Amino acid sequence: MSFFAVLFALMIEQARPLARGNWVHAGFRGWARWVNRSLDAGKTHHGWLAWTTAVVVPAVFTLLIHWLLMRVSVLLAFAWSVAILYVTLGFRQFSHYFTDIRDALDDGDETTARELLAEWRQVDASELPRSEIVRHVIEYSVLAAHRHVFGVLAWFSVLAALGFGPAGAVLYRLSEFVSRYWGYKHSSPGEGASPALQAVATQAWVVIDFVPARLTSLGFAVVGSFEEAIDAWRNYNQRVPANAQAPFENRNDGVLLAATSGAVNVRLGGEVLKATVVPDAAPGFEAGELDGDARIVTESTSSGREPEVAHLRSIVGLVWRSVVLWMVLLALLTLARLLG
Repeated sequence: MSFFAVLFALMIEQARPLARGNWVHAGFRGWARWVNRSLDAGKTHHGWLAWTTAVVVPAVFTLLIHWLLMRVSVLLAFAWSVAILYVTLGFRQFSHYFTDIRDALDDGDETTARELLAEWRQVDASELPRSEIVRHVIEYSVLAAHRHVFGVLAWFSVLAALGFGPAGAVLYRLSEFVSRYWGYKHSSPGEGASPALQAVATQAWVVIDFVPARLTSLGFAVVGSFEEAIDAWRNYNQRVPANAQAPFENRNDGVLLAATSGAVNVRLGGEVLKATVVPDAAPGFEAGELDGDARIVTESTSSGREPEVAHLRSIVGLVWRSVVLWMVLLALLTLARLLG
């Protein structure tokens, strides 16, 4: 069932992707704002209460509906899983930026590429050279693909196999969303999340994404250059100890990008773009912006060739081969359950 649910969701999402600002994503933004205003009292235990309400409660609600529908009809439960995956899983929520920037670079229009990158990530890209445009597009796209596809697949597959339906997909995506949404430090006065809530959301997200990030990294290694990917992953762990501040948004991102750099032999890491605009409402489940206080890293964090436009095509191939790998694994798991 898991295989067919993912397959149907991906097919529907490719044919009819959710529009930006759709009512589902707007509803989740409103839910996160309400929880923040109602439960965030500035203490750590209040932060955990708010996080649990914002993330765990919708996941449990999704599970209860799944169990109820299973009592009525397996087909209804299957349709529910497809609907949840359609909202939480897919490339089309961010891939249009990647495609437009790649086309602009192919045409030699670096100005348009910078403008699109700035619009996508709400950053200042006005002085980026061509290779840095490509590098940032690769990094953001890989992270977005992980958070919109592979991380969702990991949590959905595991919990669905245990009988929890699509609750894992909701848990993963909402955890990522609230950590990003509540992480804005320049929100309107009186509406921003407290430091305690931001810390709780970030901590929970790092824990939830720990295993999926490494599964995605391993998948990239399998379908890419395995030895180089594992070597880059190992070098990153040696260069950035577990108790050190990672040169990316969090250590999970660093592991993923290190493995990606080795898988396609491209240099990733370096200067992180500073955010220049923080919108009043984050764009739902779509790829979000960097924190306004993002730390600047001036030293490259991986080896490899200088980023080129050709690497963008390599990344597309890497991601789609990983999707095929995941689908094959899901098909085998589904077959094993049917035969068992």
